[in-house]
Order: sequence, then C-alpha cells, then structure tokens
Amino acid sequence: MLPIRDHNPSETVPYVTYVLIALNVGIFLFMSVLATSEQALGYIYYHFGMIPVRISMGEGYSGLVTAIFLHGGFMHLAGNMLFLWIFGDNLEDKMGPVVFALFYMVCGVGANIAQFALEPGSPVPTVGASGAIAGVMGGYILLFPKAKVDIFIYFVVFFRILPLPAWIMLGVWFGLQLFNTINGTEAGIAYMAHAAGFVIGALLTLPTFRRLGGQRFWRNTDYHPDHPAADYSRLRSRIPVVRRR
Repeated sequence: MLPIRDHNPSETVPYVTYVLIALNVGIFLFMSVLATSEQALGYIYYHFGMIPVRISMGEGYSGLVTAIFLHGGFMHLAGNMLFLWIFGDNLEDKMGPVVFALFYMVCGVGANIAQFALEPGSPVPTVGASGAIAGVMGGYILLFPKAKVDIFIYFVVFFRILPLPAWIMLGVWFGLQLFNTINGTEAGIAYMAHAAGFVIGALLTLPTFRRLGGQRFWRNTDYHPDHPAADYSRLRSRIPVVRRR
C-alpha cells in the first residue's frame, strides 16, 4: 500500500518542503560520493547518526539533529521524500514556512529522543527523516482527516489505484508502527521513532488547528480540505486501454 498523491492542492508555493527534499537528496548524493567503502560509511554514521549508547555516555548529542538528514539507501530516501512531497505542502500552507520548518525539526528530534529512550544502550545508528515526516503525517490527519489520498495497492500480479480518506490511510500506517514497536518486527527499522513522530506532529499542530477554528473548521469543511479538491479525472494516460471482448 503506497500513497502516490493526495487531492489536496496547496494554495501557496511550499518552498520549505522543496528545500527539505533538495537537502535530503543532495546530502544522500554527497554521501554516495564520500562513502567509497564500508569504513567510510561507518565513519559518517558514527559521527552524524543518532547512536543511543553514545548519548547514554554523554556524547553525540548532535546526532539527534544530523541523523534527520541521513538515509540508509536509495529506497529509504525515495520513500521518505514521497511522503514529504505528498503531505508536507499542505501543512506548510497552513502553518507558514518558518513555523513549518521549526515543526519539522522538532518532530525529527523528538522522534529520535523517543527511539533513544526505548533502546538507550543500542550501538546501532538511527538515520533518516522518517520521524520528522511522521510528524507531518500526524499534523495532516488532524487538519484534513477526510482529504482523499490515492493509494497504489499491489499484491503479486494484482494492482490498482484506490482513493481513500487520509484518516484511513494514515491511521493504518500509524497502527502498523505501534504494532511493530510492541512486537519488534523487522529489526533495523525505528518504529518507535515513527510512532512518536506521528504523535508529536499531531500535538504540535493543535495551535494551528485552533487558529483555523478548531472543531468549527472541521464542521465547515466536513473534515475535508477548505478549498476545492484536485481533479485528476481529466488526466490522460498514454497507456492504451485493452477492453474485454
């Protein structure tokens, strides 16, 4: 289940979202040039990743921030940037660029602190923007719970694009993070950081929600975006349609 777009167009140019994507991609490419060996990659992760055991020893605090801009591979980067591209612009639109930039960083740092608290003795570096982007998703579900999100669903040879309300798609995602945090599924993935970032993001979005009118904002929009939804029905595909006989 992979989101590919939402039906919630931004009313302003999301400059901070663009800059964050550019920074993450640029740093990843720079790392790819520098990390010519496992030793070099280990050096980068040691000095710029968030390593819980180092923080427990009273060092490496800067990793709580720098780890937000590191990624463990192309798919890790691509997945995070896709989620930021889909959900970041709308939150930036409502918060404003400066507040959104601070919000993003606080969510990322808070998520890393939560991961540290779960495993304070772990020597494994935590890297990635996932915690910060989970915060964006938490804020999005608070402001636009019924915004439509197009989901690409695939299972072996079956696939289709299905529009779902944000509260279902993001709610399922959050539930999976909690489930995997409790059960420890797929070691090497910081599920606690994801879940904590989501909660932190929702809480930090409350002032914006209240400024927009709180529950009145929901009632006036029926939990949808407060502007016309994007219309993708006119988009034409170059893929020929093969009809059944």
